Amino acid sequence: MITPRDIPSVDRLMTAMRAQIADAPHALLRDVARAEITALREEVQRGAAPPDADLLDLLVGRAAARLARDLTPSLLPVINASGVIIQTNLGRAPLSAGALEAMARVGAGYSNLEYDLEAGERGSRSVHLESLLRRLSGAEAALAVNNNAAAIYLALSALAVGREVIVSRGQAVEIGGGFRIPDVLRQSGAELREVGTTNRTYVGDYAAAISERTALLMRIHTSNFRLMGFVHETGLAEMAELGRARGVPVLDDLGSGTLLATSPYGLTAEPTVQESVAAGADLVTFSGDKLLGGPQAGLIVGRRDLVERLRRHPLARALRVDKTTIAGLEATLLSYLRGRAAEEIPIWRMIAAPLEGLRARAEAMAARLAMGGAAATVTGCASAVGGGSLPGEILPSAGVAISPGGDALSRRLRTGAPAVVGRLSEGQLIFDLRTVLPEQEAALEGAILAAL
Repeated sequence: MITPRDIPSVDRLMTAMRAQIADAPHALLRDVARAEITALREEVQRGAAPPDADLLDLLVGRAAARLARDLTPSLLPVINASGVIIQTNLGRAPLSAGALEAMARVGAGYSNLEYDLEAGERGSRSVHLESLLRRLSGAEAALAVNNNAAAIYLALSALAVGREVIVSRGQAVEIGGGFRIPDVLRQSGAELREVGTTNRTYVGDYAAAISERTALLMRIHTSNFRLMGFVHETGLAEMAELGRARGVPVLDDLGSGTLLATSPYGLTAEPTVQESVAAGADLVTFSGDKLLGGPQAGLIVGRRDLVERLRRHPLARALRVDKTTIAGLEATLLSYLRGRAAEEIPIWRMIAAPLEGLRARAEAMAARLAMGGAAATVTGCASAVGGGSLPGEILPSAGVAISPGGDALSRRLRTGAPAVVGRLSEGQLIFDLRTVLPEQEAALEGAILAAL
């Protein structure tokens, strides 16, 4: 029976570890040794320690494994075969090759982030994105912050502190992760004034609520759910006309936001940023890492005077984006400017992928897996856009199913290298190829065969 007295000291364990791990820093070895000795002592107290173990060898092995875990990054690439294109838990939009190259190039050294090379003096980091956002959206000015929640918070803080923001009752929503519009308004110092009913709000409701305390009319795109049936929402153009007549700016939060029309891809029409600007919204906020397909950011476009007020607000510095994010966004926006978004940006490549091509890829993959001994078949499936975009919308897809495919196989794939996330359904593990880019297929096949 092992007793606490049998457990080696930290110094003895460290000496034994040093014989095997010569190059680890002393402090790191000490911390690992202490952690393993503490864990073993707790096992002994519970009566759960191995009865006949060589404790020193046991602890050296455990400590080496712990050290390896401590020195391995926890943020890892994942092959997303779930069929959810903008998968929030898996990092939302994968970046284009151009964006990755730009981020690596700028991140590897110094850059002209805030330096005017022609004038030889201090410049502004805003210039790298503003002209592109203006050209693509049709707005007078633009600003980037670190996410769309920050964009909304900055706009409210700069324009509505101590005053009312009028919102349709059906739009006072929780967007995700506990991000509730009423809470954001309260934290920003603005006051929420709800109008209309949950399912029907008219322009007259907004007009009747406007007073000298009104700072903004706000439309919140209900991008992660949909009201059906007896419903009416005031159009953005109507709100903008009312706002102009009464001298009240209109803030349009698009949530995900898109620069490409979605209906040509077989999806319900999602309001584009350009449409919001053309309809008369004074400020439009949207995400950079969802339907735009770039790195995480919150983008604000609109009237020059309002954007400048946001830019000069103290929060703008706290919420600004870094050089690599700017580089990735710039490369992503250049894909749109060149008219190459559907070919270069991964999420649009996935959305645009024709069903016939996906089925052909699935047939070829199933055949290759079968040659490797896997019970693989082709299956039809349905993909979702995800990321709080186009709720209830699905794209017909095709994939490969492994039978039987239970929790154990799914876990082996999730914890493998590379990690793979599929979808369990009726005893099968399905890999939806719409969310697997062609260049990832070889890695996916290798991971499946290794897990089997």
